[in-house]
Amino acid sequence: MNKFAAVSIFFLVFILFIFSAASLVDAQERFLDNDDGTITDTRLNVMWSKTDNQGNINWRQAQQWVKFTFPYTLPVSYDNWRLPTLDELKTLYDRDVHYEGYVTDCGQRVKIYSVFELTCGWIWASEMKFISAKLFNFHRGYSYTDRISKYRAYRVLAVRNIE
Repeated sequence: MNKFAAVSIFFLVFILFIFSAASLVDAQERFLDNDDGTITDTRLNVMWSKTDNQGNINWRQAQQWVKFTFPYTLPVSYDNWRLPTLDELKTLYDRDVHYEGYVTDCGQRVKIYSVFELTCGWIWASEMKFISAKLFNFHRGYSYTDRISKYRAYRVLAVRNIE
C-alpha cells in the first residue's frame, strides 16, 4: 500500500470516528431523562414516554392509552399527551452505522436512541386515513401503513408538546 492510500484510509477512519462521537454527544444533549417515566426532547421541544405500552395494541386503543392510561402511570401530572407524528418518530431512529441497537422483548432488534425502552419495534403514528394508519419500524428504519384494527406486535409511545 502506498503512502497516499494509507493516509487516505487513516483520514477516512478519523472522520467516521468524529461523526460517530458527535452523534453520541448530540443524543446525550438532546434527550434528558426526567426520572419520572418521561424523556424531554430538547430538539423537538416535546416530552416522550420512556417506554411503550408493553403489549399488542391497535390504533384506536393506542389513542386511548396515550390520553387516558399512560398519564396516570406517572408520579407527576402532565397534560396534552397524544400519538406522535410519523416525522417525530423518524427522528428517534438512530442512523449511526456503528450503533447496533438492542433486542426487544418480542425478539426484534431496534435502532431507537438507547434512552427509550421499546418492547417491540413497530410504533403507531397519528396519521390515519379511512381504515389505515401509519407506523414506524425501528428495526428497519422505515414507515408503512396498516389497518387501524390490527394488533400484531404494534406498540405506542406517548408524546406531548412542551409549552
